[in-house]
Amino acid sequence: MIEQYSIATPENYAEIAAIYNEHIEANNATMEEDRYTEDDIKGWQDHFNDREQLYVVSIDNRIVGWGIIKRYSDRSGYRYTAETAVYLTEHTTGKGIGSRFKQYIINQCRALDYHHLMAKIFNSNRRSIAYNLALGYEIVGIQKEVGFKRGKWEDVCIMQLIL
Repeated sequence: MIEQYSIATPENYAEIAAIYNEHIEANNATMEEDRYTEDDIKGWQDHFNDREQLYVVSIDNRIVGWGIIKRYSDRSGYRYTAETAVYLTEHTTGKGIGSRFKQYIINQCRALDYHHLMAKIFNSNRRSIAYNLALGYEIVGIQKEVGFKRGKWEDVCIMQLIL
């Protein structure tokens, strides 16, 4: 079982949407509430600049996760800052795949000349916070009740990694 990382292609968009929808329904990793389609994922890709990227991780030619590097802001002063995220299928979590994939994403950020990486995580998602800490991210603050999803306020942990 060897993981392979690659840049996402249009053929991957439906699988990326399906994995994202798992997390939307689980209500623990994204503030999105409406399900995504492959056209929604295509919309992301269509609006990326040359330093933003969508990746997939596959095992035995089956996609089990996706990751993203996106600009933190379109303001030029933030051009060296990116937000990163990784989403895996539920049956894939807890096996180290996410940590290895996130390390790959971090290395891609270095190659793209980013200096500061951000991650925004539900404060209740202790596993995700722990794995980001293990990868060198640090907690810089908790935004209290910054999101409202499914009838309740959510706190978000803001993490950073300086490359």
